Amino acid sequence: MLDKFGIAKVIAKELKNGYYVNLGIGIPTLVANYIPEGMEVVLQSENGLLGMGPFPFEGEEDADLINAGKQTITMVKGSSIFDSATSFGMIRAGKVDLTVLGAMEVSDNGDIANWKIPGKMVKGMGGAMDLVASAKNIVVAMQHTNKAGESKLLPKCSLPLTGLGCVKKVVTELGVFEITERGFELKEIAPGVTFEEVKQKTLGRLVIEGEIPVIDLNA
Repeated sequence: MLDKFGIAKVIAKELKNGYYVNLGIGIPTLVANYIPEGMEVVLQSENGLLGMGPFPFEGEEDADLINAGKQTITMVKGSSIFDSATSFGMIRAGKVDLTVLGAMEVSDNGDIANWKIPGKMVKGMGGAMDLVASAKNIVVAMQHTNKAGESKLLPKCSLPLTGLGCVKKVVTELGVFEITERGFELKEIAPGVTFEEVKQKTLGRLVIEGEIPVIDLNA
């Protein structure tokens, strides 16, 4: 089974040289620490930063330098800071190659719900709706079940939607799932996880066929 760092490390394999990438709040932010050595990837934050680096070491934080989730971050050489209107202009113009988001629910046709639970106060919807409407590739990083043990990979989302049919891949502690017209297709399974566990915890359409490799975090 993967922890949050393992999930981030797996998603880092989606990065390609020259990509412009937006990392959402939560597990997605950890991807910044696993960019392959020698690869040029530009991380974008919707609050107005292009060229985000890994998290700072303890004692080296700059309280004025934060990401969209208000976490302290670092900047790489050549970074630039600008207003959020310019940042969202980049997003809406389709300049972001890959977006990694957290989610409360994902449906087996790629719908995502990640901004609101009815009855609970939220500060706002953030930038997720713009990102899912404009990014070329959406990958979700999340836990497979909620705190009550209920599946978050569903036939249909029950929470207010962020976007329709936009998610391409989901990475959870149980494995890597591509979303196709057949539903959630298991592509890799996490170490120590059984196919039966994946079936029990996935309510949406699930496809398990052929030889499924075990995720190798050292690859």
